[in-house]
Amino acid sequence: MTDEHREEVLPQDGDGERGSPSPDEAAVTAEPSESDAEELLARLQDAEREHEKVMDDLRRVAADFDNYRKRVAREQAQLYTRAGERLAAKLLPVLDDLERALEAAEHHEEAKVLEGVRMTKDALAGVLASEGVEEIAADDGGPFDPHVHEALLAQPAEGVEPGQVIQVIQRGYRMGDVVLRPARVVVSE
Repeated sequence: MTDEHREEVLPQDGDGERGSPSPDEAAVTAEPSESDAEELLARLQDAEREHEKVMDDLRRVAADFDNYRKRVAREQAQLYTRAGERLAAKLLPVLDDLERALEAAEHHEEAKVLEGVRMTKDALAGVLASEGVEEIAADDGGPFDPHVHEALLAQPAEGVEPGQVIQVIQRGYRMGDVVLRPARVVVSE
């Protein structure tokens, strides 16, 4: 098409007149008035204030969380310390019993020393039991369980099926579901 044949189509207003822009187009093409600029500036300042308020809140929350994390870490450390103190306080009488047994060994018969050591062992076992520590069952002839037993040696044994505990070398202990030390055993082949 050439320029001669091109006809410019202008929008029509409601009366069908051509060439006059619509009110929306006039608003877009016209220079913003001073009141419009002031309104936009006010809206921008409001948005900046709101942004600063939200950022302050975010900083405050981050600081609160950091303080919370530090407080929990301190409380956990104190809890571990208190638990250790409580256990140590319970073990002090056992230490006293051992001292008395040693004194008895110097001045008395062997039977009394044996009885004192046995009483000390029972006192220590009682302290550990009060803390939730229990012995792992590792009876001779029972089945080997790798979750609670540690096989130190496997050897043939007459009349015993393979995979059975035939000797306990060292007793094992657990606290709840946690194995503190597995029972060290000899297992049949």
